[in-house]
Amino acid sequence: MLTKSTIASAVVLLVANSSPCHAFAPQPSLTTHIFRTHLSSSAENPSFLDNIVNSVTTGYETFQKAKDEGYDFKQSVAIALAGEYDEESVKAKIQDDINSAPVVMFTWEASPACKKAIKYLDIAGATYKIVRLDNPWSEGNPIRAELGKMVGRSSVPCIFVGGEYVGGFDGGVGEQSPGILDMAFKGTLRDKLREVGAL
Repeated sequence: MLTKSTIASAVVLLVANSSPCHAFAPQPSLTTHIFRTHLSSSAENPSFLDNIVNSVTTGYETFQKAKDEGYDFKQSVAIALAGEYDEESVKAKIQDDINSAPVVMFTWEASPACKKAIKYLDIAGATYKIVRLDNPWSEGNPIRAELGKMVGRSSVPCIFVGGEYVGGFDGGVGEQSPGILDMAFKGTLRDKLREVGAL
């Protein structure tokens, strides 16, 4: 019987047999052989193994393609996790969400930075809309990938005020988007929130 520990062992073997310069790179000949040999005696459905191997291989190929296109490691991981999706419809959904409220935060519920952003916007008395990227992940991962391409940062929270990206909680990508913590210290956050009707 195929168990979680057997799958975990196979994944460890998969990563351990990757090349040293690409820690997550599946080595198709060696890794596939080890993976199949390790699990074949306990797998009732051989196509299950093929699906796992194909999924890991496809994910790595997507990651490597993103790296080759110039995306950093974190953005490349976001793109790989997103899998295949319709870029135009995801971009349209993002834009609809951004336009749906004066302040919009794309978040993960368990993220400490997201929790801090929510806490401090609450302290400021701001009204805002939360778009969760972790419920369900299958919809959130493509949104995170496209947000990262859009703003140059795949971290959460990803905060928009008046339709403009202002960064996350304590960081962003430049002077215009330093994150809400920096904006609060500079005295610009409340003015920006007031300007868009969020206070």
